[in-house]
Amino acid sequence: MILRNDLVRACDTLLDSAAFKDYTVNGLQVAGRDEVRRVMSGVTACQALLDEAVAWGADLLLVHHGYFWKNEPIPITGIKHWRIRTLLLNDINLLAYHLPLDAHAELGNNAELGRRLGFRVEGCADGELGQGLVWLGNVPQATTATALARQVGERLGRDPLLIEAPGKTRVQRVAWCTGGAQDMITQAWEAGADAFISGEISERTTHLARELGIHYLAAGHHATERYGVQALGGWLEREFKLEHRFVDIDNPA
Repeated sequence: MILRNDLVRACDTLLDSAAFKDYTVNGLQVAGRDEVRRVMSGVTACQALLDEAVAWGADLLLVHHGYFWKNEPIPITGIKHWRIRTLLLNDINLLAYHLPLDAHAELGNNAELGRRLGFRVEGCADGELGQGLVWLGNVPQATTATALARQVGERLGRDPLLIEAPGKTRVQRVAWCTGGAQDMITQAWEAGADAFISGEISERTTHLARELGIHYLAAGHHATERYGVQALGGWLEREFKLEHRFVDIDNPA
């Protein structure tokens, strides 16, 4: 058992959350009971995940996508009302980390994705490891875009959408940033990457990839961001002898 405030303080410190200028509130978003024994983690604090937390008797819900995003309506009505009501009625804490959990050098989404795909990490195109969001590395052996896409699909359990760059046959240097980072493709290209992996794709991304001459793989926002929250939950379990359970609410996006 650990007191909620001590757990939150430990996570804030570990992820250096105060150093990030984000689109949401990082840290404790909804307060529940003071003592924490059971932590459930998931990608997004949707109603289905909240219901799982209630059924399991979780004291704290740890997510990557929480609430209170920039420019969203302030009133707590509709879906936001029902979600927050579920937390308050069941005295469950909601703890959310967005960019700090993408960037963390050991437990972050980018670190975990690179580890699962077997990339040799070199650094970041936009800062130091632990702060930058566009990670750079190399595949163990030069490959092709289609072979890389097949590997990504096998490791993530979901086939990525591949946009091939005309005339580029060899992939050695890769860049990646999980989630909705498709517009960082230019930074990946400027860093000399042969391929860029992210979660989502926009209409403009196809043209950018073809004209820049860099392969683009849209591997799924949800699929690429399942691992950081699991790693952080596992760290809490080991560090404070808590019970941790990850629940994957299916999302094809």
